[in-house]
Parts: sequence; structure tokens; C-alpha cells
Amino acid sequence: MGSMLAMVVYVVLFAYLLSAILYFLGSKTGKENILKLALILAILGCVLHLAILVMRTVLTGMLPLTNGMDYLLCFTWITVLMYLLLTSRYQLKSAGGIVMLMSAILLSLVLVLMTGQLGSVAPLMPALKSPWLTVHVVTAAISYSAFTLAAGLAVMQFFPAGRSIKDDYVYLLVAGGFALLSLSIVLGAIWAEQAWGRYWSWDPKETWALITWIIYAVYLHVHRTREWRGNAARWMVIGGFVLVLFTFFGVNYLLPGLHSYA
Repeated sequence: MGSMLAMVVYVVLFAYLLSAILYFLGSKTGKENILKLALILAILGCVLHLAILVMRTVLTGMLPLTNGMDYLLCFTWITVLMYLLLTSRYQLKSAGGIVMLMSAILLSLVLVLMTGQLGSVAPLMPALKSPWLTVHVVTAAISYSAFTLAAGLAVMQFFPAGRSIKDDYVYLLVAGGFALLSLSIVLGAIWAEQAWGRYWSWDPKETWALITWIIYAVYLHVHRTREWRGNAARWMVIGGFVLVLFTFFGVNYLLPGLHSYA
């Protein structure tokens, strides 16, 4: 099963990378047929990506939410799905290249850092056997996906091809991600009290999640002022995404704590 999963991950990675290239090419040339092909590849990759999650569910007998690899697979899939849903309603084709490229890079980390875990099955730690786990992790994954997509849109706004991307799109994505991150932190605190007997322990994951929350809270607060529109706001969104990545990768690999099992 592990080798089959790895093969499908490679196919999805190829589809995302080729989609990103075609999106960039289509945006530069203005050829709709290239953009349509890029969209088809993104949809194909998203469907196969979902198949990976289903295979992991069948293999482990539980939702793919209990370790860092499964979380990364879910988080990346939700990012692509969210982009496809939004681009079907809004004019976000110009952001397709950067979003698919970011998704491909994130997915490639599964192959670089976690490929041995694709076929692995391990019993759940006692701390993970809680009904609060699913809602805590799902809300965190969706919030991270919203921040990823917002960062991609913010990056594209620096280039002529991204002029059609409105600041309101970025703002709404950050606002939605912030609300879900807030909910995730609260749910995580409830889960922590059940698992470890205290709501908050200043674990590195908790601390950096709080720092990330504060950065996005500041962005939402100052966004209303004219001085913090435009490039300043975009850099803050991108900086917030860097913190999201550190909260996930940096904390998991560099800072041991109660969340080290992730």
C-alpha cells in the first residue's frame, strides 16, 4: 500500500506542477485554452489527492488527521479545493500558478520528509483518543489553507497579472482563516484539558499558534486604515503565512513539546 500511495502522490505532484506552469503561461499569453488545461490538471490532481486521503483512511481505519504527514496531505488538499471553488466564482485565474506551485511544494515535503510514513499504521496515543481531536485538527487545517491561499493572492498582487485580484478577497480569506484558527485554539484548549489536565501549557506549538493568531489579528485591525492598505498589508499576510509554516514545520522538527507526536 505504501508504494502505491507514493506513486499516486508523485502523480498528483506532477499534475500540480504542470498545472502551475500552464497557469503562469496562460496568464502571460492570455490564451484561454492554456488556462482551461491548467484548470483540468488542477481538478485531476485534486481528485487523485482525495483518493490518497481515502486510501490512508482505509489503511489506518481512521480519518487522516492524527500525524504530521496526514495533516499536511489534508491541509494541501483543502488549499487546492478551496482555490478551485473560489476561482469558479471569482476571477482568480491569475493566482492559479502561485497557488498550485505552493501546493506542489507543500506536497513534495511529504515525499522528502515523510515518505516512509505513507504506508505506516501506528496505534493512537492516548492523548489522541478524543472526539475533540477531529474538530480541532479540521478547523486548524482549513484555517491554514485559507492563510495559504491568501498569501498566494497577496504575492500575485505585486505583479501586473494580479491586478484583477481585489484586496477584499485577501481580507475575507484572512478573516475566515482567523475565525477558524480562533475556534481551533479554543477546541485545542478543551482537548488539552482532557488529555493533559490543563487548558494551556505554553507548549511551543501553542505559543507559536498564539503568535500567528496575534499577527493576523493585527492585520484585520489595521486593514481598515488607509496607511495599511496595499503593499504593507500584503507583506503582513505573507509574513503570517511564514509563521504558519514555522508553527507546523519548525515547531514539529526543531522545538520538542507536547505536540511532538505530530
